[in-house]
Amino acid sequence: MAQTLPIIERRRIEAELLKEVYTTLVERHGKVEAKRVISESVRRSSIAQAAQFAKQAEGSTSLQSFIDIQSNWTAESALEIEPLHRDDTHFDFNVTRCRYAEMYKAMGLGEIGGLLSCNRDGSFCEGYDPRLKMTRTQTIMEGASHCDFRYRYESDAQA
Repeated sequence: MAQTLPIIERRRIEAELLKEVYTTLVERHGKVEAKRVISESVRRSSIAQAAQFAKQAEGSTSLQSFIDIQSNWTAESALEIEPLHRDDTHFDFNVTRCRYAEMYKAMGLGEIGGLLSCNRDGSFCEGYDPRLKMTRTQTIMEGASHCDFRYRYESDAQA
């Protein structure tokens, strides 16, 4: 799926609106409900966006087609990545710098930055290809030194 606007810029624009939605939800329903609504809305959006990327995959989706679209998220030096392992069924890397996290914190959205960005990563797999599974135990947004992304692509028999 060709992106005319870098994803980091798209996320900034979305965050400007969601900041006001979040503030309104907090005022009317409290922080817990506001976070729940933002989280679910972003998750649904991520699944829908992933489905659009999947439709653009040549042939069918695969781990390789997923790897091929990663440049959409790293464009504009949005992420600095340390590759760790890659084979036919695994794609492991650490993110050592995340401009998305920096941007959300600068916008005063550090409290919900994980919902706006990190929350998308696992749900993206759902919409892209259910055989694609992600594990992550920490994020820069939550204060860790790096984000540890571990993807595995399950065979049809495992899925």
